[in-house]
Amino acid sequence: QVRLVESGGGLVQTGGSLSLSCAASGIDSAFNVMGWYRQAPGKQRELVAMITSDGNTVYAGPVQGRFTVSRRNAENTVYLRMNSLQPEDTAVYYCTARTSTAAHWGQGTQVTVSS
Repeated sequence: QVRLVESGGGLVQTGGSLSLSCAASGIDSAFNVMGWYRQAPGKQRELVAMITSDGNTVYAGPVQGRFTVSRRNAENTVYLRMNSLQPEDTAVYYCTARTSTAAHWGQGTQVTVSS
């Protein structure tokens, strides 16, 4: 059974930084794609950043240049470094990992940016 466990959320002031990590277990090979989504109160879940197993990345426009996604394939772990955080970045951040046949999600970790 695939399991994703996020860590690293918390409270930070505007302009601050946070790092998230997500460790996946229950699979013998690397996931095709890993990454992060977020959901703010009253809004739909939205893409933050994704990274393929060979290192190609995609970022949502609002986080481009401020956030960096990375991964360690051997450990099936994905990271998100968030700089210059703004109040609008406040959300629950969800890790996702995808194979060719399924998408898996973590439970989410809260990120709160105070103004």
